[in-house]
Amino acid sequence: MPKATTEQQQPPVSRQLKAHNKSLLVRFLKQWDVQLMVIPGIILIFIFSYLPMYGVLTGFMDYNLFTGSNIWENPWVGFKHFEAFFNAPEFERLIRNTIIISLLKFCIGFPAPIILALMLNEVRHMFFKRIIQTITYLPHFLSWVIVAGLTMAMLSTENGSINMILQQVGAIDDPINFLSLKEYFWSILISVNVWKEIGFSSIVYLAAIASIDPHLYEAADIDGASKFKQIYLITLPSIIPVVVIFMILAIGNLLNAGFEDILLLATNPVLRPVSDVIDTYVYRVGLGTHRYSYAVAIGLFKAIISIGMLTIANYVARRSGNSLW
Repeated sequence: MPKATTEQQQPPVSRQLKAHNKSLLVRFLKQWDVQLMVIPGIILIFIFSYLPMYGVLTGFMDYNLFTGSNIWENPWVGFKHFEAFFNAPEFERLIRNTIIISLLKFCIGFPAPIILALMLNEVRHMFFKRIIQTITYLPHFLSWVIVAGLTMAMLSTENGSINMILQQVGAIDDPINFLSLKEYFWSILISVNVWKEIGFSSIVYLAAIASIDPHLYEAADIDGASKFKQIYLITLPSIIPVVVIFMILAIGNLLNAGFEDILLLATNPVLRPVSDVIDTYVYRVGLGTHRYSYAVAIGLFKAIISIGMLTIANYVARRSGNSLW
């Protein structure tokens, strides 16, 4: 029989699409129970995250609140609000504070739960281990209002525990109003953030460590490897894919320096030169002075930069074989 030509061997595009759609349908039917659980989440994300995105158009308008839901009645002004933000006297201070606070949270707050997970993994007394886990997890479930209140009470000049301890050990003579001094604010903010999130963030890393084959540790122990060498040669390389994924997400959020924590801890206007970030500025300008289009433009600017940083971080991570997409 004559051999089929190359054109005859390749199926038409329509046949390929039909086969592809059929394979997707077969995979969907095989996973119908899992897909049913995912669909409500997708619908909620679409309704609350994608449908309202047309509101970013107000960043290119002079939006008037009294026009109601019909935003098309507002005049278009192009990049007027973006230029106003770039030329604002607060621009340099906002960018500086946002980047510094974000980098501090990343450099200190990102490795902290990894270190805690490595330490908890070496604890052999299960009762003590569970107590430590519970103590470190609980702060995550406290609202920032409660955490800020506790922080202010501890740092208070009147019966504040921190000032009392420092006076007892002779470190200071008079109480210090820590939340009124600019040089202490970043340290307080980062410390409170780490204390609040370190336990909950370590759950993922503990789960990744638990999936490591215990025979690897037994073999390393027989070879005479110390605990530190086992952590360095077995544990850390095994959880690198999880670490890289969370690092990519953290880099994408580098411009999210914080909102609730800064807003509640930096109530003193004296701290504004070191505490004012993009999110707090948007809140103060957008709701305080009713400059909604200006606030939307700033938020859109931050979102675009974050997407770019996320894409770059994912591209770099892909070269090591670990990426989000």
